[in-house]
Amino acid sequence: MYIGRFVVVGPEIAAYRVSSRSFPNRKIIERDSALTVAPTEDAPETDNPYISYNCVRTADAAAVVGNGSHVDPITEKLELGYPARDALAESLLALDYEKDDYDTPRIAGTVGDDGAYVGIVRKDALLVREVSEPTLVATYGRDAPEAFDFAAETADEAAADAYELDFEHPVCAAGVARTDDGFEFAVENRN
Repeated sequence: MYIGRFVVVGPEIAAYRVSSRSFPNRKIIERDSALTVAPTEDAPETDNPYISYNCVRTADAAAVVGNGSHVDPITEKLELGYPARDALAESLLALDYEKDDYDTPRIAGTVGDDGAYVGIVRKDALLVREVSEPTLVATYGRDAPEAFDFAAETADEAAADAYELDFEHPVCAAGVARTDDGFEFAVENRN
């Protein structure tokens, strides 16, 4: 089953996976205290604005995961003191769904002192939910937050487990775990 990009957000853990039929030549790199989806060296040239973006960033007491440029304003709003729910809702609504051939939804989640939240903006809806158990939302097919069996406890496990999930066309994945010292990140690039 192809569900496109997805996030899994739980109380202390989050994961993001790039799944793609159209642009599989991507990887996640660490850059300026963020994890960024970027083209691989052998990727064909493209002017598509949705190919490269920060997919994981941290604010003071929260981590943000998502499938596009909205990760940055969510993070900035958290740094300004917005509650996580409001930072997600306002940023997703302002940037709206992607204006591509598929009206691709924007998905995001946060883990932090303010709780764990997951959100999506589609052509027909904006949904933001506080979550107390691992919850998945994807760009296609599973485009409403739903409880999801995800047992990862570390960032490494979250990235590897997200990559291994039985959804079609995995490209790369990122994991985030909340620790006593803040947040740890992990990346799973296999292409």
